[in-house]
Amino acid sequence: MGWILFVILPVAGIAFGWLIRWFYAKFQLTATENRAEQIRSDAKKEAESIKKELLLEAKEKLISERNQQEKEARERRAELQRYEHRVAQKEDAIDRRSKQIERVEQQLAEKEKALADRNSAVAKKEEEMSRQEERYRSELVRISGLSVEEAKQLIIRDVENEARHDAQTIVNKIESEANISAEKKAREIVLNAIQRIGRDVVSESTVSAVSLPNDDMKGHIIGREGRNIRSFETITGADIIIDDTPEAVVISCFDPVRREIAKIALERLIADGRIHPARIEEVVARVSKEISQRMFEEGEKVLYTLGVHNISNDGIRALGRLYFRTSYGQNVLNHSREVAQISALIAGEVGANREIAKRAGLLHDIGKGDTDSDQNHAEIGMDMARKMGEDPRIINAIGAHHDDIQPTCIEAVVVQIADALSAARPGARKETTEAYLKRLKNLEDIANSFGGVDKSFAIQAGRELRIMVNGDTVNDTQTQILGKDIAKRIETDLRYPGRIKVTVIRETRITEYAC
Repeated sequence: MGWILFVILPVAGIAFGWLIRWFYAKFQLTATENRAEQIRSDAKKEAESIKKELLLEAKEKLISERNQQEKEARERRAELQRYEHRVAQKEDAIDRRSKQIERVEQQLAEKEKALADRNSAVAKKEEEMSRQEERYRSELVRISGLSVEEAKQLIIRDVENEARHDAQTIVNKIESEANISAEKKAREIVLNAIQRIGRDVVSESTVSAVSLPNDDMKGHIIGREGRNIRSFETITGADIIIDDTPEAVVISCFDPVRREIAKIALERLIADGRIHPARIEEVVARVSKEISQRMFEEGEKVLYTLGVHNISNDGIRALGRLYFRTSYGQNVLNHSREVAQISALIAGEVGANREIAKRAGLLHDIGKGDTDSDQNHAEIGMDMARKMGEDPRIINAIGAHHDDIQPTCIEAVVVQIADALSAARPGARKETTEAYLKRLKNLEDIANSFGGVDKSFAIQAGRELRIMVNGDTVNDTQTQILGKDIAKRIETDLRYPGRIKVTVIRETRITEYAC
């Protein structure tokens, strides 16, 4: 029994399990089918919803595109209407222009017709005048006895002579007006320059006087057996002249710098009272340094006054040396400054370069500071200007201000004029009586050396030369030539400041006696 249960129970368990499994599977299948049906139903609904949305979206897009197309169509119609309006306006304008052109063409046609009629009338008149002119010409030939060509040459010759006379009259008038105008303008420029630059002039010489507290100081200056004065003259290069002049000695030296050093050194030695060779050497050395510094300061001062820049230290020192140099009693540095100012004024009036003219006027006598060279000061100045890198026009002006070389620019001529004005104005320079009389005599001798000259007179301090010629041997044309020849001889043979006026006088005297 037990084994039966042992067999039946497992079989029953298996059958029951299979039955449960079958019921579960059937239930599961039913649930799955229900779910699938539900999914299909949901899918259909969703598909229907998407379909409706797509249809709605398509309809909206279609409506939007239709609206856009209608809008574009309206805009195109409006633009087309505008184009049509403009075309209509242009057509109206063209129509009006065409009508205007037609009127103008009609007027031109009428004018051309009138002109053709006038030309025809003119041609008829010209033909009539030609026939009349021919009759007149034949009559003139018959009356005058000249051919047409001969009469033409005669008329041309008369007209040519008349034209030449009129042209010469006009030329003479223009030359006269130009000379008057040029002389007036030149006089205004020169007077303006002199008036604006005028200043007092202090004359200097090659000697300097030193005051002494008493005559006993002369013995101290000479020293035992003259050792003090010899030492002083050897160190300074200047001569001390001790004579009977009370309480004064004279220092003489051609070099103005050495003379100034000697004067200041002697004044300090006299004030100190200690005069012996060692003290002399010490004081002279100190004064030499001070003078060197003063030269530089004087050079800088004149550059600052004129507004001239970019000059080397050697150039400044060379300008400063001119402060101690004189020419005919005129201080050369003051003269150079004056020439620079006059040059700038004249250059501004005649259209030259003011700065070049001013700089050239300042440097024109810079070579006078060098007393050791055997060259003239113009050549020395040109060499110094080249070394300082100056403009070629300035170098030419320095060399040409005394006609050592030919001027190649207008600034050089301006400097020549300014130099002559500064030297020639009253009081600027002094001459000795002998030199003055010699210059006047040389002027008269040059004039008397020419044939036909009866008398000559140098007047106005040598500024004018008046010449009387023999009226029987010298005619008017020769008088003009004689004046030019004498002026050229003076320019060639003499050196003089400013300008000399040469006046040649010719007169005819007829003397009769009634008895």
